[in-house]
Amino acid sequence: MRLTDRVALVTGASRGIGRSIALALAREGAAVAVNYRSRHQDARSVVAEIEALGGRAVAVAADVADPAAAARLVARTRTDLGGLHILVNNAGITDDGLIHDLSPDAWLDVMKVNFGGAYHCTSAVTEHFMAERDGAIVNISSVMGERGWIGQSAYAASKGALNALTRSAAVELARFGVRVNAVCAGFTPTELTGPLLDGPSGRAIRRQVPLRSFADPSQIAAVALFLAGPDSGYLTGALVRADGGFAAQLGTGHA
Repeated sequence: MRLTDRVALVTGASRGIGRSIALALAREGAAVAVNYRSRHQDARSVVAEIEALGGRAVAVAADVADPAAAARLVARTRTDLGGLHILVNNAGITDDGLIHDLSPDAWLDVMKVNFGGAYHCTSAVTEHFMAERDGAIVNISSVMGERGWIGQSAYAASKGALNALTRSAAVELARFGVRVNAVCAGFTPTELTGPLLDGPSGRAIRRQVPLRSFADPSQIAAVALFLAGPDSGYLTGALVRADGGFAAQLGTGHA
């Protein structure tokens, strides 16, 4: 197992992509802090699954949009699991709608979690990672951060900011041996994206994906696992697309 003796913190890990990432890390030997904001039972279920695999895990409640809570989350992870080597910034929300229809605070609420949460957790781990001259940070971004889509202005802006953070943090932390990369996920059915990808709208979107399928959360987790592990040791500042070819095409023509 490639991550034996490593400790990982995954934010927003009680469900969806975060849950898949936590399980993938555990299968490779990492001890995992399963962060959640309000879904205690779901987080405990993830911990139980990891323990059933023979691994170590703890569920830790924290709203990563709050910098003090993010700092406590990192401290609790180090105390309970004996260290910290991998941070996966996955926590995210969305508030879909046309700019004309959204409330004035819609963009800020999304930005506080999707960008602010990653920023706060990254800030909280840097002193430890720099002192150890070791660490991997993986941000779960989206192809929406690189492309436009109707009704996604707030979400896309937050992921664009996350991509910029990834590049800048990678350059800043490289001299300490700390790597920072991002997964730009494509359309992935979860509770967060369900309304967009269900029914006729989902079928229309699927036809625009060159691989003609949506991602499974485990496929996004596999890319995050690669970026967190030793096989990507010379990779930093990278935005790795896992989108079935969606962002590679010019327009949305149908074959």
